[in-house]
Amino acid sequence: MSQKNETLILFLASIIPICLIFSGLWFFRDIWQFNLTENSTNSTSNNLLASRCEISLEGTFNYGGSTTWAPIRKDVDSVLQQICPKFILRYVQPLTEKPGSGTGIQMLIANQLAFSQSSRSLQVEENIKAKNKGFSLQEIPVAIDGIVIAVNPKLNIPGLTVNQIQGIYTGKITNWQEIGGPNLPITPITRTQAAGGTVEFFIENVLEKANFGKNIRYIGTTTEALRKVAQIDGAIYYASAPEVVPQCDIRTLPIGRNSQQFIVPYQEPYVPKLECPNKRNQLNTAVFRNGDYPITRNLFVIVKQNGQIDEQAGKAYADWLLTAQGQELLEKAGFIRIK
Repeated sequence: MSQKNETLILFLASIIPICLIFSGLWFFRDIWQFNLTENSTNSTSNNLLASRCEISLEGTFNYGGSTTWAPIRKDVDSVLQQICPKFILRYVQPLTEKPGSGTGIQMLIANQLAFSQSSRSLQVEENIKAKNKGFSLQEIPVAIDGIVIAVNPKLNIPGLTVNQIQGIYTGKITNWQEIGGPNLPITPITRTQAAGGTVEFFIENVLEKANFGKNIRYIGTTTEALRKVAQIDGAIYYASAPEVVPQCDIRTLPIGRNSQQFIVPYQEPYVPKLECPNKRNQLNTAVFRNGDYPITRNLFVIVKQNGQIDEQAGKAYADWLLTAQGQELLEKAGFIRIK
């Protein structure tokens, strides 16, 4: 065999294993990266769960209220239960009415709950009812939420002002063409006022206590409403930001106090429907926290001030949500930390 052939064979014999090694490293790179990410996530969760319980109170405490709080009950309260297994929370729904901030506060006044969760402030009549029962109510703000607007992805419109939203929901604006959109009837969708704090907040702060228009379509739940928005080209709906922004089948609209400056409630660039659910839109927390976004509100723990164990439980729960750990979990659940 010639010297050249021997050299070639030796070269190939050395280079092929090297290529195989690099191919293997490249192949396993994503797996290692995934494991590192997963381990990091697990580490964060484990650190949260490894925290010492800061609630010395023991017992089972009924609570309930706002549907906006559903992600918190799922992703935040569940962690609290693992950290403080002797501080047992039991979610209770009303027997005949729909769950919501208002019904939760009614149940609290009726001594059916130890404390309640609300997406709106207390009303004067609620404080009066509580005092007639021999105690007062305290609202403790623990997080910030934004109300966002969902429309059909086909709707070509840059955004809406707060006044335009008011006009749509009071029946003064009935066609998208009136506000720079296509010649298409508007189908405004809402839950009923009895449904809870989000609707009450919307009526109070966006509609300025005006009545809904006659063309309103009433829907039972946000899930059902978003499904309708995805099906009806001219539909519009409002709800809590964490419930809407990550959804794939609707479009979240920028809104503004005027038409010269629309504020985007999601992180840019916008993730289109075709890329979802592999990627999802995330909340633009900065605009909610600094007040640039026009429609924001606080989330409250409503505490019964009666000097008894219910008051202790409500304050202990609110105090825990205001810890660094509680605020971190609230942010992971899609809300904006208040401190």
